[in-house]
Formats: sequence, C-alpha cells, structure tokens
Amino acid sequence: MGKNKLKKFREMEQLDRVYQFPFGALQGKECPLKGRWNAEVFGNDNPIVLELGCGKGEYTVGMARHYRDKNFIGIDVKGARMWSGARIANDENITNAAFLRTNIELLPLFFAPGEVSEIWITFPDPQMKKVRKRLTSTRFMELYRQIMVPDGLVHLKTDSPFLYTYTDAMTAHNGLTPLKNFSDLYSSEDADSPILRIRTHYEQQWLQRGLTIKYIVFPLDHTTALTEPEIEIPYDTYRSYSRGELQL
Repeated sequence: MGKNKLKKFREMEQLDRVYQFPFGALQGKECPLKGRWNAEVFGNDNPIVLELGCGKGEYTVGMARHYRDKNFIGIDVKGARMWSGARIANDENITNAAFLRTNIELLPLFFAPGEVSEIWITFPDPQMKKVRKRLTSTRFMELYRQIMVPDGLVHLKTDSPFLYTYTDAMTAHNGLTPLKNFSDLYSSEDADSPILRIRTHYEQQWLQRGLTIKYIVFPLDHTTALTEPEIEIPYDTYRSYSRGELQL
C-alpha cells in the first residue's frame, strides 16, 4: 500500500462523522450505530439518504449542501477515495453528511428496518457478467428492503446502456413503476434540477467522451415478490474495449 493511501487512512480516523467498519472489524456483530444514526451522528430526526459506492463523495457532499433537511451517508469500501469527500465535509462543517467505509452487502448490520428513506446508486460497475453483483439486481433490492421505509426511493444514475436497460427491465418486470426515467438525462426536462446537476469525477469523464447519462428513480415496495427479468442485453462496447470507443 502506498504512503499516500496510508496517510489518507490515518487522516480519515481524525475526521468528524467518518466511520470505518470493514468486514473484519465487525466480526459478524452489528454496528453500535444501527438504529441510532439520527440520534448519535446527526442529532435530528431528518430522513437518512445513502449513496452506495460513493467514490470521492461528490454526490454525498453535493446533496448535503442542497438539502439541509436530510442526512446523507456516503458508503464505499475504498477509504482512500472517500477521503476527498470526507475532507470537504469536515472543512466546510457540513454536519448533515457522514461517511461509512464498509461493504455494501453488510448494510443490514449498520441500519435498522425503516431507518433509511432513499438510496442513490451513482455510476456503479454494471457487472455485465454477474447479475448478483449488480447494485440494482433483485438480490440487492431484497437487501435494501431490510433497511428502507416502505416505498422508499431508489435512484440510479449511470453512463452504462447495459445497466440502464437492465434496471428498466427489472422494474417493469416486477411492477416497480419509475417516477422518472430518462435515457438521456441532460436532454430531459429535469436537466436543470439541482440534485441531478451534481456531477461525479467519473461522470465528467463520460460526458467528455460523448456518452449520454441515464437516470431512473422508483419506489421500492416491501410486498412484491421480486424475480429477475429474462432479457438479453448487448454489452457496453466501450467497457469491453477502450473508454475512447463509444457506443452510439
């Protein structure tokens, strides 16, 4: 591990509202903050919103700046990336933003049933060959159900035609009716929405390469039996080859 990463890990331990619980640290036990994030971390009763795979934390910080009446938690297993957003939140004293370093599969160890109101999934790996690893798969929907309020909102923002097509099919197949669904977000009527204008490091790269950004948001009910759609989806060519080879 490089010296720079070690430095960031040490600094993360000193920042406010940063919590690091890799799998080995929990040893199968629940996080002591489970069910107590509002009381112990934020000191209010505002809705909790998660950003999964938050990377550098641009969305977590950006949303927290715009919506002071909600609490935001960026989650990623890569602490060195998360350091950037955690530093900004700390330096600007953005008290409704926090960061959690852990595996997404462990969410039920960190949050109580109904503790989370919304989930944002921003530019995840589409996992074209492994449906169980897709963050919008029915496997993860069942996991989100364990911690979300009934009909809590799931947002996906992605550059990937594959993941967008899959998620669109998954919601249609299971009767999860999207509230908004754009195959080209920045040509839509919502292009100027403050929350959708927040752009991550990776989003800027995709836009510079001419890719369109897709966005879908849907309520996740707790009663429907979820099954995977039977659909063949072409792989993203720009992921199979180089980032400079675009899928039109």
